[in-house]
Amino acid sequence: MALIDWIVLVGTIAGIIIYGIWKTRHVNTTQSYLQGDHDLKWWSIGLSIMATQASAITFLSTPGQAYEDGMGFAQFYFGLPLAMVILSVFVLPIYYKLKVYTAYEYLEGRFNLATRTFTAILFLISRGLAAGLTIFAPAIILSTILGWQLNLTILVLGAGVTLYTVSGGTKAVSVTQFHQMVIILAGMFIAAIVLVYKLPENVGFTDAVRFAGSMNKLQVVDFSWDLSNRYTFWSGMIGGVFLFLSYFGTDQSQVQRYLSGKTLTESRLGLMFNGLLKVPMQFLILFVGILVFVFFQFNKSPLHFNEGNTNAIKKNESYALQYEALNKEHETLFERKKEVIHQYISQLKTGDEKMIAAGKAQVNQVMKEEKELRVEAGTLIKKALPAASIKDTDYVFITFIRDFLPVGIVGLLLAVIFSASMSSTSSELNSLATTTVIDIYKRSFVKDQTDQHYLFVSKAFTLLWGALAVLFALSARLFENLIQAVNIVGSLFYGTILGIFLVGFFMKVVKGQAVFIAAIATELIILLLFYLNETGTPISIGGKDIVVNIGYLWLNLIGCSLVMIVSYILNKILVPASKKL
Repeated sequence: MALIDWIVLVGTIAGIIIYGIWKTRHVNTTQSYLQGDHDLKWWSIGLSIMATQASAITFLSTPGQAYEDGMGFAQFYFGLPLAMVILSVFVLPIYYKLKVYTAYEYLEGRFNLATRTFTAILFLISRGLAAGLTIFAPAIILSTILGWQLNLTILVLGAGVTLYTVSGGTKAVSVTQFHQMVIILAGMFIAAIVLVYKLPENVGFTDAVRFAGSMNKLQVVDFSWDLSNRYTFWSGMIGGVFLFLSYFGTDQSQVQRYLSGKTLTESRLGLMFNGLLKVPMQFLILFVGILVFVFFQFNKSPLHFNEGNTNAIKKNESYALQYEALNKEHETLFERKKEVIHQYISQLKTGDEKMIAAGKAQVNQVMKEEKELRVEAGTLIKKALPAASIKDTDYVFITFIRDFLPVGIVGLLLAVIFSASMSSTSSELNSLATTTVIDIYKRSFVKDQTDQHYLFVSKAFTLLWGALAVLFALSARLFENLIQAVNIVGSLFYGTILGIFLVGFFMKVVKGQAVFIAAIATELIILLLFYLNETGTPISIGGKDIVVNIGYLWLNLIGCSLVMIVSYILNKILVPASKKL
């Protein structure tokens, strides 16, 4: 990286950290550390909520997702606005009325301590794993650009964001997230502008969009009821609504953001602001990925995007020559592909359907050949480096930033990704510490201590969760796609958690014992379904082998529904029995 890029990157990050520490220099009570001072305006709440969810994974992985599969991932967010309305009307008033630190405090009053503790533990597991992923994602970037070892990069990043969070708690998180979101949105707009500017002279923005559309990259909506398809209109509007109800309504990392609001009205407006702005923001990020796809049709991309893998195989005496031969074949194919695509774009302008169909067939053929070359290269890398992951879509946007952006913009885009990492990871660590202290430590172990004791313990648990997140990041491999991985982890637990809360809110006849048993049983079923789905292991029902094949978003609906149905049935059985005694 050029010196100016380092100045932009370090200056931006250091400025945010120093500002956060300065603004929270008077935080000296447990309440201000864990909840802030309840003084946030609606726009600050909305941006804070968005910044918490928009981790580095969003800006690292989502463009790669669009590059590979197109805009279909946008359907994941279709249920978000509806979820925000439901939460604003039904859930926020309950939290404000009870004046809780955490969402899980409500469950003890409604059910019992066991249900509160179990739900808090589910949150701690899911959010603890997600925190590891949000450290892992930016570590990939820095290790790729600087040539550092990935594990060393994870340790440095994890230590930095943990110490930053320990210093100021919720207040430090909230006061810096506004500035982080401004940097993030500005950076993505600049990336889109640079991508359009760098297109060939005879290829305009309209041509790029038309070409991407003809390659099925702009197909946003799929109305099919195929449950094995992860992203459809229905999985987003049904499974997505349940996921977002659970994430924004019961996940402490989000609840903590809007409980810092000045009033109930400010918090409601903050949620609605998030619901209105989040979907367009995701469209922008995905569209940047589409532009990267078009860009790499005219600018040579690596045969394999993970530079760490390619550098390693080039040093391997047994496979280096084979990989170099594939690279040369890829270079030759790229020149032919570029010529074919230029011709095809000219054909698209004519409107001649026969000519367009013939041109598209040529483009599809050359892209098929390129894909086969990439698969062959991945297979070779796997032979040379058995422990390596050959999934490289998360490296697509990094490659563009590193190799094609002008000096200064590289530093800004890296600042975008690191700002996102800081905002989301700090929120997660703070919420993990809050839940651990309030719902477990203070409630069940050390009940009567001074405020300074709990303030110290809160900082200690923030440090501990930071260390655990780093350990998970160190053990993580590159998943199929990081943005999917973090949502899959959430979907394993959010359905059960949401089901518990919905029973509490709307099924007043159901008691604590029934919902506690139902929640445990449901979580075991969800984990079993996920295992069967991922491994392809058939289950025998009535002498027939059935293979589970469902998209992960549906796990949220299944989990929530099971908790509600099973708890109702169990309550019918258990309550009469208890009355007889």
